[in-house]
Amino acid sequence: MPRTSKAAGSVALVTGANRGIGLAFVRELAARGAKKIYAGTRHPGDLGDEFAGLPAEVVPLDVTDLASVRAAADTCPDVNLLVNNAGLFTNQRLVLTDDPDAARREMEVNYFGVLNMTRAFAPVLAAHGGGYIANVLSVAGAFPAPFMGGYSPAKAAALFLSSITRSELADQGTEVIALIVGSVDTRMAAHVAGRKEDPDDIARAGLDALDRGEHVADTDFMAVDARARYARDPARYERGMTKLLKATTMDTGRA
Repeated sequence: MPRTSKAAGSVALVTGANRGIGLAFVRELAARGAKKIYAGTRHPGDLGDEFAGLPAEVVPLDVTDLASVRAAADTCPDVNLLVNNAGLFTNQRLVLTDDPDAARREMEVNYFGVLNMTRAFAPVLAAHGGGYIANVLSVAGAFPAPFMGGYSPAKAAALFLSSITRSELADQGTEVIALIVGSVDTRMAAHVAGRKEDPDDIARAGLDALDRGEHVADTDFMAVDARARYARDPARYERGMTKLLKATTMDTGRA
């Protein structure tokens, strides 16, 4: 008999839920029988029919704003599954940049945003048996990606945060998974050539890994391939990243 998904009957909150991977998580959670899904978005007034037919309740949420995060925790006291998906990529170099504040903004969203949400919702999860946290991260945080400037170290910090959170919240029964995501067909990567995954496939792979109780999970081919190439020859991998840095110009985007 197939194992019941941890999403079934859950009350979930997804940050950056209005598009891309976040919206895919809302759809997949609904497909797996989530009872309610809080869809966190910075600009609720800009929404169209993204959540039509889904058991979703829109929640105004800016993960970098502590007052907004606290308000969300007060508004959503029944959450037992938190998906930290909101992200920012500024398309700036880390050292040789004309916008030295860009790395700070990326750290605020991609690291401190996850930390803010985790701190605020840890007691909420504890009140509902421990629950689950899924952090949507990046292959750029699993290995250095110089062509992604401050985004790469911010996602790396969030990967460490995921492990530390797992240890700190173990006694309350909270399960934490870090999802290592490669190139995905979203607005943030609209300009990127080559193979890109469907966001719906990423959401399915992520929730499947959560069901298996994994701590860190590669969600797609690019993530698996990058891990293998780095393990075989880290120096060669870094040289390849340096070449890619010289050849890449990317657009910005925030979920």
